[in-house]
Amino acid sequence: MRAHLGDRLVVESPTTGATKRDGEIVGLHHTDGTPPYDVRWSDNDKVTLVYPGPDAHVQHLEHEAAAPRTDART
Repeated sequence: MRAHLGDRLVVESPTTGATKRDGEIVGLHHTDGTPPYDVRWSDNDKVTLVYPGPDAHVQHLEHEAAAPRTDART
């Protein structure tokens, strides 16, 4: 799992019928984007240190403009 600042961490609920939790990744502790992360949770606006488990995934946002395409001429 790798993330950038501004990506969204989503933690799925292990219980049927319970809601998932999500928040914005506002802090990285490793330059390669691996956990742990500082996450500002959308439900209470608090920032906590998170070591994501197997029920979590990162929703990546667009961080850079798309790379220019090279023109292949035949």
